[in-house]
Amino acid sequence: MALASMTGFSRVDGTHADARWTWELRSVNGKGLDVRLRVPHGRESVDPAVRALAREHLTRGNLNATLSITHDTPRTTIQLNEEVLEDVLKIATAVAGRIDATAPSVDGLLGLRGVLEFTENEETEEQRAAFDAALVAGFERALTDLVAARADEGRALAEIAGRQIDEIERLTAAAEACPERSLEAIRKRIAEQVATLTEASGELDPQRLHQEAVFIANKADIREELDRLTAHVAAARALLADGKVVGRKLDFLAQEFNREVNTLCSKSNSVELTTIGLDLKAVVDQLREQIQNIE
Repeated sequence: MALASMTGFSRVDGTHADARWTWELRSVNGKGLDVRLRVPHGRESVDPAVRALAREHLTRGNLNATLSITHDTPRTTIQLNEEVLEDVLKIATAVAGRIDATAPSVDGLLGLRGVLEFTENEETEEQRAAFDAALVAGFERALTDLVAARADEGRALAEIAGRQIDEIERLTAAAEACPERSLEAIRKRIAEQVATLTEASGELDPQRLHQEAVFIANKADIREELDRLTAHVAAARALLADGKVVGRKLDFLAQEFNREVNTLCSKSNSVELTTIGLDLKAVVDQLREQIQNIE
């Protein structure tokens, strides 16, 4: 199963009987699966089947699905009620004979209740079921296209994330090779500072100061952070290779990357190591942005 993005778009058109319909699907990243449907009034019956299909094909993301329907023939029939119109005309003629009144207008006559009859063209149960089935089948086609689009973007995201993980590995190796981060270098630098302080004031206990210096040197060592970064790189590559629904795991791993890099920066004892740490932090932030879109 390939890595998938949570972002995608698809559109499918179709016809059924006298109707033309269109499904438009848009998905963006989300913590879980949230399906939002917009269907014309009277077509709410497709809702359960459509949601079931979405849950079957998608695991995460905010999905917006819009259905539009256009009928080639009018859904409402207008008929003239001849009997009612005849009665109205007789009454109008009788009234006009009694008073000085103008003849009724066509607009006025047609506006009277009952002169025009509006009839909705109702579907039979069989017709409704067949139309619903066509709409659900159309949604499934649109969903298949959406899944394919998300898979295409997922492959692109995997390549980008892979390059960023490679860069994290390179910078971790650079920190490992930084001569200023070695325990011996730290101890030597602190020892020189202690010697300077001892020369400045004879009241300072050199032995006590050297003990404190050793403690500080041990605390400043980033061996554990480098080991964890190396392990996280291996774990991230394994998840990308696995290619299933790994977005949450990658997001958690990115947080762990960020934690180790922050600790490394806080322990930094040289300009070179600080620069490497800041570069690591920038790459980890970029990785987190990409991972937010992975399902």
